[in-house]
Amino acid sequence: MDPLWLLIALLFGLAARQVYLPPLVGFLLAGFVLHALGVQGGEVLQEAADIGVLLLLFTIGLKLRLRSLLVPEIWGSTCIHMLLTVVFVSGFLMLAGAGGLAWFGHLEWKSAALVAFALSFSSTVFAVKILEERGEMKTRHGQVSIGILVIQDIIAVAFLALATGKMPSIWALGLLFLPLLRPLLNKVLEHAGHGELLVLFGLVMAMGGGELFSLTGMKDGLGALVFGALLGGLPKSNELARSLLHFKDLFLLGFFLQIGIATLPGVSDVVFAAVLALLILPLKSILWFLVMTRFRLRARTSFLSTMELSSYSEFGLIVAAMAATAGWLDQQWLVILALSLTFSFMIAAVVNAHVHDLYTRMEPLLHRFQSKTRLPVDIPPDLGGAEILVVGMGRVGTGAYETMREVFGDKVIGVDANQNAIHWHQAKGHKAILGDAKDLDFWQGVDTQNLRLVMLAMPTLKDMHQAVMLLKHVGYEGLIAAVTRYEDDRLALEKAGVDATFNFYEEAGAGFAEHVRQQLAGSGRCLAGSEAFAESK
Repeated sequence: MDPLWLLIALLFGLAARQVYLPPLVGFLLAGFVLHALGVQGGEVLQEAADIGVLLLLFTIGLKLRLRSLLVPEIWGSTCIHMLLTVVFVSGFLMLAGAGGLAWFGHLEWKSAALVAFALSFSSTVFAVKILEERGEMKTRHGQVSIGILVIQDIIAVAFLALATGKMPSIWALGLLFLPLLRPLLNKVLEHAGHGELLVLFGLVMAMGGGELFSLTGMKDGLGALVFGALLGGLPKSNELARSLLHFKDLFLLGFFLQIGIATLPGVSDVVFAAVLALLILPLKSILWFLVMTRFRLRARTSFLSTMELSSYSEFGLIVAAMAATAGWLDQQWLVILALSLTFSFMIAAVVNAHVHDLYTRMEPLLHRFQSKTRLPVDIPPDLGGAEILVVGMGRVGTGAYETMREVFGDKVIGVDANQNAIHWHQAKGHKAILGDAKDLDFWQGVDTQNLRLVMLAMPTLKDMHQAVMLLKHVGYEGLIAAVTRYEDDRLALEKAGVDATFNFYEEAGAGFAEHVRQQLAGSGRCLAGSEAFAESK
């Protein structure tokens, strides 16, 4: 990959961040600039993009709970939304063609249905990048979105097999025995250590899984996803995902650059693509929200998942390419769909950057569509009369919980949005409940009257700021404490209303020294006051 490409991508990524947009928007624009400079993507960029997508799907598999795909709100909402989108969008295209609008008039009903089918998919790459940037991969709405995207991938595999006539080979049946390899893969993973071998193991699993599925006539992305799922839930699966994070992001840069570089639009193509993005994308989003709420998902879960799924998918380009090759669709539709995909990314990126604020403002309207009955997993948790609530049960939050528990006992309770983490804590005997502190419904559903202290140990400053605002919104009058990493974070949180802060970097050393002093003093190997360590006998 040419250093100039990387420089242009860096500059546009930085520019996008300055206006509070995800860097991927800058990368898309960089692709257009490179195209204007006469850059041709070539095999290197294609390889980088393919590896990025495989690593993305592999890391999704590492965090995937397969049982979540079997619930009606996942597979049912996916199938019904896809059917409604094909019906409404193909009808819109045919009516526009009958009205004599450019390009629409060239479509027969089969071609219109193909375009509508392509537009019904949502981008896995975009949705996961948005969720990762917000730290919401394991939240309720994040898991709903990921589950829907996986079902869409399965439908994509089935469609390509039927449309191309290339059914999976008989050897594909052997893939059903892959779960038998899980113990072996776990042993290899354990022996890979924590350095470069761990990264190499992840690359081999992602790319090797994709290649294995391709050899049997299946989609390579599905193979990477399946191999990730085989390793999901193992003791080192989270460490493996973290070790691949930056490699995945770097290779995905090729994916976003490729979209911009590959297009050669004319003025009419740009206008038409903008129409598809501005008119059909809102319709697709409205259908998502209505379908999800009919499956009794909460208004907030439905709204956030809708925004994460409100993009067109790179799979649309695959469908268009296949249809163009078969003579079912004009070749220019490839350019139009590529542009529309890019516009959808830009629109969805802007919306998702402010999605929590949007929900807060639109909450009264959105709640009118919420079902009166809740799914069991969405029933508000009971704090059990707790007086101290630790929000975020990661390493820092767990340490705070255990320390406070030693002093205050059952008056302390923990909360986290990661269901797997809550199961782990409950198995350890910890008093912990599932809940999302960035969710207004959570704070409105729990009884905060007995709470005297809320301790925020959430991943980002934005998360904690949102939680503080929601606590104030529901009238909480107790104390709020928060973990910070930087001085400007401390000032921002105190300005928002936090009563006490703990700078993790500055005070961890002091805490470490005090812990060692107490531990050694208890063993008789450390003297009190200014006396030195005594030699052990």
